[in-house]
Amino acid sequence: MSDNYSLTIAEERLAQLIWQNSPISSPDLVDIAYKYLDWKKSTTYTVLRRLCEKGIFRNENAIVTIALTRDELLARQSRQFVANTFRGSLPGFIAAFVGGGKISSKDADELLQLIEAHQEVE
Repeated sequence: MSDNYSLTIAEERLAQLIWQNSPISSPDLVDIAYKYLDWKKSTTYTVLRRLCEKGIFRNENAIVTIALTRDELLARQSRQFVANTFRGSLPGFIAAFVGGGKISSKDADELLQLIEAHQEVE
């Protein structure tokens, strides 16, 4: 399994089909990819293999299942982005995101609640 959770456009398109149809047999996935993406069998299996190598899906006994939900993938992608771009600094990310702008009272309250809910106890 890889620690690279970024997806190519092709991987994202196939992932969407899998999340919508899982569990699904790999031959049925080939049929759906042909119908919706106009992909050949070889393209579908190549992209599926890459998604499985990244640990997002499993293909065992010709049945494709979900290893990471879309929300879990987005969370890992977000953490990876902060780690790679801001050296893991969440405050650095938030400062860049706000970029000198203002945060609404509602957003500030939601952020504080989120921080309190996930704060480590020392």
